[in-house]
Amino acid sequence: MAKKIGIADTMFARVDMFKIVKKALDDSMESDIKLERYTVPGIKDLPVACKKLIEEYKCDICMALGMPGDKPIDKTCAHEASLGIIQVQLITNKHVIEVFVHADEGRNEKELFEIVEDRTYKHTLNAIGLLKGKEELSRMAGRGIRQGKENVGQIKGK
Repeated sequence: MAKKIGIADTMFARVDMFKIVKKALDDSMESDIKLERYTVPGIKDLPVACKKLIEEYKCDICMALGMPGDKPIDKTCAHEASLGIIQVQLITNKHVIEVFVHADEGRNEKELFEIVEDRTYKHTLNAIGLLKGKEELSRMAGRGIRQGKENVGQIKGK
């Protein structure tokens, strides 16, 4: 049976993050995974969109895509959305991968786009991995892997 990834994205984002998800899925050649998109106005609307994708549209996992601005109110809204996303995960017992890229993460628009592209692409692969089972990502545990920026690397002991 085909698995389904729910994609909740926003009109406020400055990049069509869904296109990046689609490319990552196409590149993965996982033909048995379908996408279900639900677009909302802003970042605080993402939790209910994810809940609806899981409960009403029968998605197996969700990705919440958003680009909060760089003002203090935007940081507060992103935090509130994150809390809502956590609640959705606990209520539905399904993963919701939060893919937020804050406007002040890049020094310029080119760098910001690169962060959006990298983080969204890699988190799509993470979502695909989680669909395969709880052990799928284990080989990458403890390696300092990041999405959106350079990996920080593993700390090796004696």
